[in-house]
Amino acid sequence: MDFIIKLLVAGGVMGILDAFWLSVVANKFYKANIGPLLLEKPNMTAAIIFYVIYVIGVVVFAISPAENWKQAVGLGALFGFVAYATYDLTNLATLKGFPTKVVIVDMLWGTLLTATVAGVAYWLLNRSW
Repeated sequence: MDFIIKLLVAGGVMGILDAFWLSVVANKFYKANIGPLLLEKPNMTAAIIFYVIYVIGVVVFAISPAENWKQAVGLGALFGFVAYATYDLTNLATLKGFPTKVVIVDMLWGTLLTATVAGVAYWLLNRSW
């Protein structure tokens, strides 16, 4: 049950932050830089599967092993950096014309997002309510 609660809290934090990033902050950036690669509408099944797998990773590799919120932030940053680097550098290596600036921005976002999700979720889960 503890694992499920961690998943729900981390998933909620990630959902809020990434929805804001994708819809408000970075929407124009991605359209301007990789527009021809984007679908008209996202494949929501694939998106949901990604988020479930990713949040499991955040819980297993950042939140659960952390002994305090600062350690959760650090582990989250490392996990986010590795995960987003895997995606972005693979795209850079295999897709014709994939922009380096998208790689840099996306890796920075993934690192910041995951660090924040892990830190906030850890803090929320360990508060005395």
